[in-house]
Amino acid sequence: MEPDQSEMSILGQSPNGKGHDLEDDAYVSMKTMAEELDTNGTQNVRFDDPDAILENEEFLPNGDGRKPMRFADFEGKTSFGMSVFNLGNAIMGSGILGLAYAMANTGILLFLFLLTAVAALSSYSIHLLLKSSGIVGIRAYEQLGYRAFGTTGKMAAGIAITLQNIGAMSSYLYIVKSEFPLVIQAFSRADPTADLWYLNGNYLVIMVSISVILPLALMKQLGYLGYTSGFSLSCMVFFLSAVIYKKFQIPCPFEEFSAANHTVSHLDIHLNVTDNHALHDNGLLHEVDDSHCGAKMFTMNSQTAYTIPILAFAFVCHPEVLPIYTELRNPSQRRMQHVSNLSILVMYTMYFLAALFGYLTFYGKTEPELLHTYSRIDPYDTLILCVRLAVLTAVTLTVPIVLFPVRSALNQMFFSSKSFNWLRHVAIAITLLSLINILVIFAPNILGIFGIIGATSAPCLIFIFPAVFYIRIVPKEQEPMFSTPKILAACFAGLGVAFMTMSLSFIIIDWTTGSSNSGGGH
Repeated sequence: MEPDQSEMSILGQSPNGKGHDLEDDAYVSMKTMAEELDTNGTQNVRFDDPDAILENEEFLPNGDGRKPMRFADFEGKTSFGMSVFNLGNAIMGSGILGLAYAMANTGILLFLFLLTAVAALSSYSIHLLLKSSGIVGIRAYEQLGYRAFGTTGKMAAGIAITLQNIGAMSSYLYIVKSEFPLVIQAFSRADPTADLWYLNGNYLVIMVSISVILPLALMKQLGYLGYTSGFSLSCMVFFLSAVIYKKFQIPCPFEEFSAANHTVSHLDIHLNVTDNHALHDNGLLHEVDDSHCGAKMFTMNSQTAYTIPILAFAFVCHPEVLPIYTELRNPSQRRMQHVSNLSILVMYTMYFLAALFGYLTFYGKTEPELLHTYSRIDPYDTLILCVRLAVLTAVTLTVPIVLFPVRSALNQMFFSSKSFNWLRHVAIAITLLSLINILVIFAPNILGIFGIIGATSAPCLIFIFPAVFYIRIVPKEQEPMFSTPKILAACFAGLGVAFMTMSLSFIIIDWTTGSSNSGGGH
């Protein structure tokens, strides 16, 4: 049963936009509607608080000035800044390490064009989600699917969120497993062949999961993670600063590291040997190939197509948008859109600067994982080791943010009629982390498996679902099927299908040719 908004117009408005002076019969009528809606499972609105019935004055007013119902079942308390930190941390992923490689295979101008286009499309996608959410007063991605397509839509959205975020968390912990032992080994100068427990990635990933990730994942509300999100973003700012600094410290071409020429390579930097020569191991000058030491504005090669999925998925944060929206203080579509736009702008700037200075450091020698390229010069460089540790910290602190939507999706799919329960809350977190740790430890090809999942679920969450939900949810009386907004939404969904087809094609080509050039973008 749909709520009759004309009944809601009888509610008085206080200066802050909230209802007051309710008549008893009107309140009983609204409460009855709420119970019926909750029984149908299509709404998640609490009417037992008269102040929680209407959204703020600025929240999605309809053409006739009437407003939809407030969708939160509690008052959001997360500040604007903390919401930006949380959403920015959800956007920021390990894919930033591969953006310099993407620029090397597209050129600076083409990369800038693609990055700008993806950022704009991501902002538009969030706009579709927020508008759909505001019209029906729903704060869960899965419930938008239910309102649009019934149980099928709800399950499709829940499964896509679960698979996408489990894949993301697995890739983050896989980085911890593979990189953390190398950082400890480099700092301690331990023998890499020694059988030391603290150099075993399996032990380390379990310890990090129990000591850091699990306590944060047990938080009841996402807003509490704003501080850790801010620290995580600070780690990535440190990474960016180091990349910019190293651009002016590393000559091109660079000398490969070896124990024999380690001292000589440092002399080479300080002596500023001529552009076309470098010191040989025996101290003699020899010709150096510097043909790759030049920036390209536009380039196309066999790897260019692989960079498009990396960029397309660089702004994946859509499962986290509605939970962050729910907990935002004084929520409105405009305010949450500002949170999203600011988060995207900050990440857009960091992405471009990291890609640009990383590319201008190594040019044609840039590797798919930027930090590995620095290790070729000096694996014991203290600054780069600190950067690797900062990236590991940022990746680790991102996992709890990504886990929240998965737990929400499972609750929506299987426990939608149940109230909050601490035992279930903790059990889901422990089960998810245990499953992900098992996958990371025992499945050597986990990234390939979740590459397929990411190539299917990510386009659905970014492009297809927001567009088709918008088309189905927005009333035809408000926007006809052939209105400009709905035509744009349909084109947006078609773009998502194209991205999905392209990504799957690249992965299949990789598998059939035995190469591994494609990468994840998040």
